[in-house]
Amino acid sequence: MKNPLLITIIIALVVGAGAFLGGVQYQKSRGVGNFAAQFGNTANRRFGPNGPNGASNRAVRGQVESIDDKSLTVKLPDGSSKIVLFGTNTNFMEATSASQQNIKSGDEVSVFGTNNADGSITAQDVQIGQTMRPNVGQ
Repeated sequence: MKNPLLITIIIALVVGAGAFLGGVQYQKSRGVGNFAAQFGNTANRRFGPNGPNGASNRAVRGQVESIDDKSLTVKLPDGSSKIVLFGTNTNFMEATSASQQNIKSGDEVSVFGTNNADGSITAQDVQIGQTMRPNVGQ
């Protein structure tokens, strides 16, 4: 044996790789680490850092300025407005199940959806009425 250091390094790499792969298999068997699998596509869509096509799923909250068959305009707390487009799969909710006809100008809404290139949002979920808001800065 001319180079025992090289043999030691190779053995360490093989053992390390085996330990890593064994740990991955162990985590898979416990079902840990896959948020979407544990909570379903809805949780991933609403709470994941990136939604479909890498778009943000941050909620839009504010007061309805106007509404028509295909969209609504939400006045945000900072005074700006955001256009929200309704898709064929948009869900409308109140304390009970709701529909687009339950929304009227002046209502408070929270919208979860996909940001579009033009700055509008295609809604996946529209929560009508007051929603729980986190205490920011406390």
